[in-house]
Amino acid sequence: MGLNCGIVGLPNVGKSTIFSALTSAPAEAANYPFCTIDPNVGIVNVPDKRLKKISEIIVPAKEIPAIVEFVDIAGLVKGASQGEGLGNQFLSHIRQVGMIVHVVRCFDNEDITHVSGQIDPASDIETINIELALADLSTVEKRIEKSAKQLRSPDKDISKNAKTMIPVLEMLKESLGQGIPARALEFTDDQLEGVQELQLITMKKQMFVCNVDENGLGGNTYVDKVREIADADGAETVVICGALEADIAALETDEEKQEFLEEAGLEESGLSKLIHKAYASLGLRTYFTAGTDENRAWTFNDGALAPEAAGVIHTDFQKGFIKAEVYHCDDLFELGSEAAIRKAGKLRQEGKTYVVQDGDIMHFKFNV
Repeated sequence: MGLNCGIVGLPNVGKSTIFSALTSAPAEAANYPFCTIDPNVGIVNVPDKRLKKISEIIVPAKEIPAIVEFVDIAGLVKGASQGEGLGNQFLSHIRQVGMIVHVVRCFDNEDITHVSGQIDPASDIETINIELALADLSTVEKRIEKSAKQLRSPDKDISKNAKTMIPVLEMLKESLGQGIPARALEFTDDQLEGVQELQLITMKKQMFVCNVDENGLGGNTYVDKVREIADADGAETVVICGALEADIAALETDEEKQEFLEEAGLEESGLSKLIHKAYASLGLRTYFTAGTDENRAWTFNDGALAPEAAGVIHTDFQKGFIKAEVYHCDDLFELGSEAAIRKAGKLRQEGKTYVVQDGDIMHFKFNV
């Protein structure tokens, strides 16, 4: 899975405002559709209090957080799968991301036009989902035509694969034609491998962002509807006030931002919640390296073995992996020093079969 999230939604729902606040890199935002055509890409630091706590104990020269990439994709409209509103171009951008972050307008404001003339989150979500399903349907239909020709191939492996895939493709065709996303279907491991080659948009995980005004931070009827739809899809929901987050992002220091949050009665910004949930939904986890030169958070895929995690730092670490010295950051917080961790027997020597845990602090031994 890719390490990035594509921000999608109808025009004028606040996608670019949220993206700008996320990345502190202004995206073009205007009160008319399609002001975003080429996708904006932003690298976002993953807030992690554990890294700060590690640096209080093991004081480094510098501190480097984990990152995740967000892509602001232009607003989709009804008919996008047939090219409406430059839809084909936009849909191609969505195929490249690891997960979809679907921003839904959940506030009333007569000064900001809605592409359909009324605020209706259920209808907005349905419009996007149908267009994504139709785009996938087109992909599946083309593959069915190709597979039908491959049945007559003199290459037995090609014809056998086509024979196996056609029933799966027909199942996808029927479901997508009804607006049912591909991720809602069940596949065997062999079938899943073939389906993944199609790069279907509706196979991607999706999470919903409810963009509210300040009065809606505690929820409203629009948010309730989005949660209902998200729960049925097994998707996460985050409530954000894009305008408020833009104000916070404009502040210069972390102290000013924290003070702003406290005055607004918020423990954590909505964007921070979004980043954490997106990071986790992508199947990403964090381990740390710590020393006087640098404390750093490294991103790895959930379930990765020690050599794979080492390869995140450098391929040579993976190729020449010997072992890893490992302890968990919670042990450091409890005991107060690496020396105390060693004395308590909490420092472990782990080999190639060790499954790295979120929050591990690691030092790799390798030989190339």
